Formats: sequence, C-alpha cells, structure tokens
Amino acid sequence: MQIYRKERATAPSGFFACEAAGLRWLAASGGARVVEVLSADVHGLDLEALVPTSPTVEHARELGRGLARTHAAGAADFGCPPEGWVGDGFFGPLSDPYPLTLGRWPRWGLAHAEGRVLPLRDHLDAQGALGSSLAGRLDRLTERLREGLGEDDDPPSRLHGDLWSGNVMWTAQGATLIDPAAHGGHRLSDLAMLELFGLPHLGEVLAAYEEEWPLPTGWRDLLGLHQIYPVGMHAVLFGGSYRDQLVRLVDRYL
Repeated sequence: MQIYRKERATAPSGFFACEAAGLRWLAASGGARVVEVLSADVHGLDLEALVPTSPTVEHARELGRGLARTHAAGAADFGCPPEGWVGDGFFGPLSDPYPLTLGRWPRWGLAHAEGRVLPLRDHLDAQGALGSSLAGRLDRLTERLREGLGEDDDPPSRLHGDLWSGNVMWTAQGATLIDPAAHGGHRLSDLAMLELFGLPHLGEVLAAYEEEWPLPTGWRDLLGLHQIYPVGMHAVLFGGSYRDQLVRLVDRYL
C-alpha cells in the first residue's frame, strides 16, 4: 500500500491525534468509505494514498447510502467528540485551524447554540467583524435555538463535521471521506455542507441517502440553519462576501 504523509510542524497540539480518532470512529460505522489511518504522531498522519478519478453516478449513490449508515451508527451525545478523543476538536484548513467546541448536550438546539453560534460570535468579534447589528442577530438566534428551533426526534448522528466537496475524494474504489471534524450532531449538518459548496451528482447522493434513511419533514428548509456555522467560519477565515451571506442566513431563522 502506498502511503500519503499529512503533516505540519506547527499544527496545534493534539491536531493529528484528534483527526486520527475521528477517521477511525467514522470508519468503524461500516458506512461511507473513509481513508485508512496507518499511523499517527504529534507531527502528522500516515494515510493510505488515494488516487483520484472522475465521479460517477454509481459511486454517488454508494456515498449516499454509506453516509446514511455512518450517521445511523450514532454518537453518545449531541456535540460529543469521537471515541478515542477527549476535549475540543478543530475546524478549518490545516494552515489555520480553529478550535471546534465539543461537549455533551441533551438536545441539538443547545449544542448548536452553545457549541457553534456563540463561539462563532466570539471569533467574529476577535476579528473585528462582528458589529452590534450582527451581534444582536446572533444573540436572538442563540435564544431561538435554545428554545428548540430546528429540532426533531432524530438521535445524535455520527458526523464527518466538515463535509464539503473537497473532503470527498472520488476514487476507483468509491467516494472516500478525508479530513473530518468528527463529532456527534444532527445529520443535516453534513448534508448542509455538501449542499452549501456543491458536490458532483449531489441529487443522486441525497436520493440514495433517503432510500436508506428517510429525512425529516421539511428538511430542505432547515439546511440554511446548519450552514450558519460553516459560512460564519468562512467569514472569520476569509472575510469578504461571506459575512453578508452569514447575515442573510441568520435572518431566515429569526
């Protein structure tokens, strides 16, 4: 087996151990294909080398079914870290990862409010990109989430956590997940990331997913709620139009 070495000498302490735990936790679900961790140390990961190919409809449908099984494998709590890791995780590019607040909440709305929206507010403030208007919007959204906005009867799912198209590698063996920010959460968070940044044959992925595990009524209207954190973190990392996009998303749920 050929080996790909992922490393960065200045990565935050625990970064690669956290990623290794997340990859192994996702792989243990028996769902979507996940890149294999061969070894991990403080400076990096040794992973199976993947050879990219063009995406196909067949592999897209396999990804949809597999992702549903990954989610259905479950997690102990909303917001919990992957098995084998204790403490917060990481979110964002390897060159500039931010802490991902993890914990244990009994409901998704609480986890999203306290583990995503409030930390996002703090990050924006530290960048000088918050302002009183957006601060008020995020405060109101936090209260609505605490009151149950966007909740349903779904149990905590086993999430990839950063499932944009760049973290889906299409190979001859099938679509393979890489670079997770794994945690327990609501399954719509992964699907919202796929929809936000686009994915080849996404319609086939979602159709196959629903055949395996039907989604809750009105789920499409809730995708934007789950996109607030990734869009907000893009505003933190890159600024520009992402802040305006964040404001529009927040306003949809106030």
